[in-house]
Formats: sequence, C-alpha cells, structure tokens
Amino acid sequence: MGMTDDETLGIGDLAERIGVTPRVLRHYEQQQLISPGRMENGYRFYDRRQAIRAANIKTLFDLGLSADDIRPQISEGCLDTPLGGRPACQEELAPIHARLDTLDELISRLERSRDRLQKHADSITASLERSR
Repeated sequence: MGMTDDETLGIGDLAERIGVTPRVLRHYEQQQLISPGRMENGYRFYDRRQAIRAANIKTLFDLGLSADDIRPQISEGCLDTPLGGRPACQEELAPIHARLDTLDELISRLERSRDRLQKHADSITASLERSR
C-alpha cells in the first residue's frame, strides 16, 4: 500500500489509490466492512490497516464475492494485511469454493445453451441448402 504506520489518508486519496470512488468507500463503511476514523470536522480518515483492508475488499469484490462472503474474513483479521503477502485464513476458502461452484454451474448452462443454439443454426443452414 506504500503507507507508513502513522500515515493517514482522506477518503478521496484512498479512493484514488485503490481505484474506487469515495462513494464506494462510503458503501464499504455502510456494509460494516471498514470503519474509518473521523477528524474533528467529521471528515473520514484511513490508517494503514484500513487502507489495506479497503484494497483487499475491492479485490474480493472484483473476484465476485459479496459483502456477506467478505464479512467473516474481516472479523478474523484476514484482510488487514496485503492478500499476497501473508498466510491464508480458513475463512477465505468457503466463499471462494462456493463462487467457483456457481461459476461452474453457469458455465455448464451456457455450454448447453450454446450447443442447442448451434444445433438449431445447423438445422436452419441445412434446410436452406436443401431448398436451393
């Protein structure tokens, strides 16, 4: 993340660093995925741990996980260090396998639909060729 332990970022700076909008960070907060500090003027600020967590959450959302999938990982501290640079947490595995199962089922359905559509196209092509 490139931050020192005592450095903090405002919502706009963090959003820019991790490739989201400030609105997305507020959504993460509403979903109780992150909890930024507040300055006296009410502005949000993010310490290094919250910034890393926000970046990890974005990655997991990009992979297709939901807030409900992600929340248990937060309670176990699984997302407070960079994803690639730490030991894995058991809580990470179940939602990933569930998502993979869902994707496998979708792929299977799509392949069946494609096969049926191809057969239909072949039938139309054959019919047109016979009528020439």
